[in-house]
Amino acid sequence: MKYKDINLGLVLPILIIVLLGAWPIISQKDINRETIFTIILFMGLASSLNIFLGYTGYVSFGHVVYFGLGGYVGFYFMSAQGQSIWIAMLTGGLASGLLAFLLGKAILRLRGGYFALATIGVNEAVRAFINNFDLFGGPIGMTLNFKVYKAYGGAAKSLWMAYYLLIATVLLVIVVSYLVRTSKFGLGLLAIREDEDAAEVMGVRAPDAKTWAYVLSAIFPGILGALFFFKNGAIEPVPAFRLSMSIEMIVMVMLGGQGTVLGPLLGAAGYQWMRGFLLTNSFFKNIQLAVAGGLLLVIVLFVPGGVIGWLRKQIPGLRRVLQ
Repeated sequence: MKYKDINLGLVLPILIIVLLGAWPIISQKDINRETIFTIILFMGLASSLNIFLGYTGYVSFGHVVYFGLGGYVGFYFMSAQGQSIWIAMLTGGLASGLLAFLLGKAILRLRGGYFALATIGVNEAVRAFINNFDLFGGPIGMTLNFKVYKAYGGAAKSLWMAYYLLIATVLLVIVVSYLVRTSKFGLGLLAIREDEDAAEVMGVRAPDAKTWAYVLSAIFPGILGALFFFKNGAIEPVPAFRLSMSIEMIVMVMLGGQGTVLGPLLGAAGYQWMRGFLLTNSFFKNIQLAVAGGLLLVIVLFVPGGVIGWLRKQIPGLRRVLQ
């Protein structure tokens, strides 16, 4: 791997996150922080999903289950066990990774639409379980005692700390995504995406490769879930396992360009801008998910490579930069 390639393929996505994240820090305005927090959060979620969807071609409609599970596990350790946000993020990520490993061994035997339907079923099953799990508060969820924030300098400083942790976590997601894509492991995943049977003939152990990609893509949503609900101070089953969130994550990956490092970042930023417009428009605010579904259909039919794929096609010289 050449140093020049690392500069072009990795520095640009990192630079986008750093510059975007710096705006609220420079302005010191809470409204800017909250806006950018949402955008960077979805950049991280889209990038983590891309490690699985983009590199293997398997579409997961239930990836939000790892965001919700990580949020619940982390929240429980903070609220009931008095643990720090660091422990919460760690346990949230590990719990999500463990669930993905166990599920991956079973449902990754399926392909195509069967796998996609199975992931929807997993999300609904986990949500139903959490909804009836008294340790996690059942249907009313859990709330965080504001005394917890005193350890971090109070509620106001805790919000900024959560923001800094979010930036650091998403930067880590980007680095991992790049390392996977440029590794032998990543080449195996890309081979599976193109033709799984041929990849196995060539020596790729597809079941193991898919499982570990699935686990890796689940760990980061678990970490981000713990961080997000720490910031919110409350967690409930419905918002934690919102199926529409999984659909939005898929749209972001496809919009920017699946299987690329930069694509999910651009897709998340573009979709969040569009979503903000739709929610503030009196006509579109109640049909935003229908618009998202229509957008996904248009992308699949006419621009399967997303924004990155289109730019590469129009300007071949950008192939090295846009990875």
